Amino acid sequence: MSDPFRLDGKRALVTGANTGIGQAIAVSLAQAGAHVVAAGRSSCSETLRLMGGGEELEMDLSDPSEGARLLSGAGPLDILVNNAGIIRRADSVDYTEADWDDVIGVNLKAVFMLCQQFTRDALARNAPGRIVNIASLLSFQGGIRVPAYTASKHGVAGLTKLLANEWSVHGINVNAVAPGYIATNNTTALREDPKRSAEILSRIPAGRWGDPSDIAGAVTFLCGPSSGYVTGAVLNVDGGWLAR
Repeated sequence: MSDPFRLDGKRALVTGANTGIGQAIAVSLAQAGAHVVAAGRSSCSETLRLMGGGEELEMDLSDPSEGARLLSGAGPLDILVNNAGIIRRADSVDYTEADWDDVIGVNLKAVFMLCQQFTRDALARNAPGRIVNIASLLSFQGGIRVPAYTASKHGVAGLTKLLANEWSVHGINVNAVAPGYIATNNTTALREDPKRSAEILSRIPAGRWGDPSDIAGAVTFLCGPSSGYVTGAVLNVDGGWLAR
């Protein structure tokens, strides 16, 4: 019997794979046997080193249509992981239109366009596929001072469900993973602030910050045979934060 958690023979593209969560996802998929295309707007050479191979693709999602074009040119894909995202912080009364457009463009428009192109290519080959979008705790909560990020991540959760409704019948499962507070470069300032870090940890039932590998394991599960009947789900990987 084949291992239901293996991805041998599958080709996967991971956006934002140069560091942090995206890098951990790429490495986890490679360890499960997938051939991984690590896409990022900066070098993914370190990710390729950690994977022990794979491919690198320069992809700047500030132009979502260009990202979709590059995805289509990356060759046949079985798996798409939309991890790339940006965040801009400001009081909502001061939030600029440019910041709004930039965040929505990368975090939501690009996600849709990459999903769309991936599925067009899969349908043309009559091939099944797996899409995993990276959502957020702010797919469910409001947060503060991040209006575009919150709107985009609510949008990712809704879009994931809609696409699953349309595409699952074709064998293309669409799911999302919603990370909690993860120890990455993006949370360094929070973790180095003793008061804020203590406040965050006091609410997490697991009692620790998440590691990028925690997210990578969940994504790898959603890409493999063992999750064949899982679609339209938003899986919280947050140490219990949302259950508190």
